[in-house]
Amino acid sequence: MATRDREFAVVFTVLSFAEPLARIGAQFGDLPTHRASAAGVLWALGQALPLAVRTRWPTVCLAAVGISFAVHECLGYPPTFASLGLYIALYSVGAHQQHHRQAAPLAATGGYLVFGVTLHALGSPNTWTDFVVFYVALTAMWSLGAVVRGRRAHEAERRRLSAQAAIAEERSRMARELHDVVTHHVTAMVVQAGAAQYLTASPDRVGRALEAITGTGRTALAELRFLLDVLEATGESASRAPMPGRLPGLVEQARAGGQPIELVEDGEPADTATNVRLATYRVVQESLTNAAKYAAGERTLVRLAHTPAWTDVEVTTAGTAGGAADAPALRHGGAHVSGGRGLTGLRERVEMLGGEFAAGPLQEGGFRVYARIPAGGAA
Repeated sequence: MATRDREFAVVFTVLSFAEPLARIGAQFGDLPTHRASAAGVLWALGQALPLAVRTRWPTVCLAAVGISFAVHECLGYPPTFASLGLYIALYSVGAHQQHHRQAAPLAATGGYLVFGVTLHALGSPNTWTDFVVFYVALTAMWSLGAVVRGRRAHEAERRRLSAQAAIAEERSRMARELHDVVTHHVTAMVVQAGAAQYLTASPDRVGRALEAITGTGRTALAELRFLLDVLEATGESASRAPMPGRLPGLVEQARAGGQPIELVEDGEPADTATNVRLATYRVVQESLTNAAKYAAGERTLVRLAHTPAWTDVEVTTAGTAGGAADAPALRHGGAHVSGGRGLTGLRERVEMLGGEFAAGPLQEGGFRVYARIPAGGAA
């Protein structure tokens, strides 16, 4: 901005001495006009060149321009285009003054009173009405700058609040991601470790169980690294971050923990956005986590149906009405839908993308999670 001010001051100075603009400008006092002289040129420069610092030091600019204008008028030099610099300096004080914003207008008013008294002493024919009208015109320029400054401050505050809201939303999103990752993998490891203690009679099966636990831990670490990469990434680098996992691998991991799971996929997945594919992954991941926690050993069906416009995700955990498996499923539904981060977070994630989400117990027993996610991320 300082460079632009210097360029503006240079152009304004050149115009102040270029015909036919040279003799067009503000004139006040109606004192006898003197012939142009070197001193008149200097006072004209004093009204133009200080505009080079009008945004950096607006009060200094106004003081220099105001004094030069007052002396130029009191000495009766011919009108000059440079005198318009007084209006620009007043506007700059209103628009760019950061400190002592009330003191600057008071000081300028005091200077104007001295200017008026001096003109009257020199024999100016102007009446007090003329002085008031000219003062109002000068005040209007300062007020215009103050209005612009207020609007600029309001816009800056709006951007600040928008940035804070975006940060809060991103923190909430990352909290949901961390919940999904940690809850799923820790649950899987607990289930696998619990099952391994009953396999001591079969060393081979114990070894496979320990391998499954190790694989689950490595996957959890990989997904946590993914989340840290997203937190550190910005712009295009974030959009190119890899997906944390694939659904077949997620299903195999849950099977290794002893949960009987069937995966059915219809249609070809569209070339969807990363957030849509991640939402699909999280719906299945959270559903399998809850199935392992609340309906261990019950048959679970994961069905995906892809169309060019939608991806339908349905995860159904079996159980019999009044049976042991059904009661935990009902508790799982009530706990998470009412206040937990799990299904509530899934609902927020899917609806934010313009999709539909439903979760609850089935009439015939069991639990169902359903999500319809737009391929483009918005309905």
